[in-house]
Amino acid sequence: MTKNVGVIGLGAMGMGVARSLLRAGFAVHACDVRQPVLDAFAKEGGIACASPAELGAACDVVLTVVVNAAQTEAVLFGDNGAADAMKPGGVVLACATVSPQFAEALGKRLAEKGLKMLDAPLSGGAAKANSGEMTMMTSGPADAYAACEDALNAIAGKVYRLGDVHGAGSKVKIINQLLAGVHIAAAAEAMALGLREGVDPDALYDVITHSAGNSWMFENRVPHILSGDYTPLSAVDIFVKDLGLVLDTARTSKFPLPLSAAAHQMFMMASTAGHGGEDDSAVIKIFPGIEVPKGAKQ
Repeated sequence: MTKNVGVIGLGAMGMGVARSLLRAGFAVHACDVRQPVLDAFAKEGGIACASPAELGAACDVVLTVVVNAAQTEAVLFGDNGAADAMKPGGVVLACATVSPQFAEALGKRLAEKGLKMLDAPLSGGAAKANSGEMTMMTSGPADAYAACEDALNAIAGKVYRLGDVHGAGSKVKIINQLLAGVHIAAAAEAMALGLREGVDPDALYDVITHSAGNSWMFENRVPHILSGDYTPLSAVDIFVKDLGLVLDTARTSKFPLPLSAAAHQMFMMASTAGHGGEDDSAVIKIFPGIEVPKGAKQ
């Protein structure tokens, strides 16, 4: 296979996506603001690019695996952006979690340049990205799917096709993030109460993960709390942003989301207290006097 595919953004998800494409036999071009990360990927067989424009000029398919709408805008349309450099007929997979309105407008702007787009937010975390088993919530025209189906198959275990209109994928991703954020906040609150009441944290974790109160987020994030390791896989500030998008989306139709609003405030409190760059499980730090006992698993 000789198709040239580009990945802009080699973070926890983007690096896994790029490696999955490499394993599938693609010529994978990459761009990232962190030169050491880019150099490391080049040593694995990737092709390092100095700018999004250099990457776009070389690639048939470009994935923007960045944090938000502002970064998507910058890497596509900013100085040395990829969009102006891509050949007509190329495909952009816009993978950031953004508002549906932004995704719809982005598709129109790219179409004006002769480019196809899939609204294609990702879910699954770094582990699924590395194994090529991500869940993708996609929407866009049929010809865009046809032009990048092999790349989709290389990075995802499940590709949901949610319609031919840009923005539909982002709507579903936002609802997923509503649940993810609320579940993390609820897990932190539950563990904080357990610690305050003197319950053994390891025993509590074991009981909950084998009981009806369990959730994927509880099972995945509480070990970070038990080990005291808040190295960010998904940061507190990601959920400040994502739950903000959830609330903004609902606000346009005056739809109430009381649990989302409460969870958003919890992440805002954690960020304001200086924990925005830590793992999202650090939201537990908003509860006063909560410490994991030394006997907990390390």
